[in-house]
Amino acid sequence: MGKISIIVPCYNEEAALPIYYSEMSKVMDQMKDVEFEILFVDDGSTDQTLQQMKILNDQDERCQYFSFSRNFGKEAAIYAGLKNATGDYAAIMDVDLQDPPSLLPKMYEILQTGDYDSVATRRSTRSGEPKIRSFLSESFYKFVNRISKTEIVNGARDYRLMKRNMVDAVLAMSEYNRFSKGIFGWVGFRTKWLEYENIERSAGETKWSVKKLFFYSMEGITGFSVAPLSLASVLGILFCILSFLMIVVIIVRTCIWGDPVSGWPSLACIIFLVSGVQLLCTGIVGEYLSKTYLETKKRLIFILKDTSEHKKEMKHETV
Repeated sequence: MGKISIIVPCYNEEAALPIYYSEMSKVMDQMKDVEFEILFVDDGSTDQTLQQMKILNDQDERCQYFSFSRNFGKEAAIYAGLKNATGDYAAIMDVDLQDPPSLLPKMYEILQTGDYDSVATRRSTRSGEPKIRSFLSESFYKFVNRISKTEIVNGARDYRLMKRNMVDAVLAMSEYNRFSKGIFGWVGFRTKWLEYENIERSAGETKWSVKKLFFYSMEGITGFSVAPLSLASVLGILFCILSFLMIVVIIVRTCIWGDPVSGWPSLACIIFLVSGVQLLCTGIVGEYLSKTYLETKKRLIFILKDTSEHKKEMKHETV
């Protein structure tokens, strides 16, 4: 009998948790030949998410919970779940049912053939999503795949089922600045992709604002490509050549027409342009430098405040 660990990151999802468990229970009852554990990771929620997790743990011992001391982000929650997973297989799934649990039996069946090490999912459509958000997401995937050697599939979800060898490879990449979609692609292994249409949230609201998505995309770009640094160098060379040519033009024009004062507005615009490019290049270098700085500090990716294991230990001590 194989064992599947389900990692479910949660942040202020008290309304979605009971609905998710109800749907996941149907799948677990269907897959009778498989042992399950569900690892709910509370990412510093401010509502009753942790209390809901404790209720589910009381109802079903397969439901375990891990609560962070503060909000560390979804990437930290995924890493914490994988680190505590004990199954032969590990799946990452959103609690809002946008990652349908009904796909899990098919994903498990595919892995039994031995041809693949993981089964991942991607959305074939973005119906129900704001158009501007869809446009920005598609633009990001096109851009990052052009500048990176690591392929990141357009529309890819974090929802995937992996064999233990792939899970161990992902955990070996214990970097502080994490971008799981890129990490899954970088470690390799054979992956089967399943497509499905976009599904609306079962409850609650999305926690991913455009601002958060922008900073998350920056993690992907800086984490898996050094092309922006090369761009900064190329821009520096081009503007040096351009400035040299302009100096020659100004000297020749002054010698012929003797009017060195005219054209100051265009000169001011050029100064602003060059200064802007310099600041852009400095910002690009600074972005990579900040990532290096954070990595060298070796800070913990997450800190646990409470877990279901602590609860069991407390019960044993009481008895």
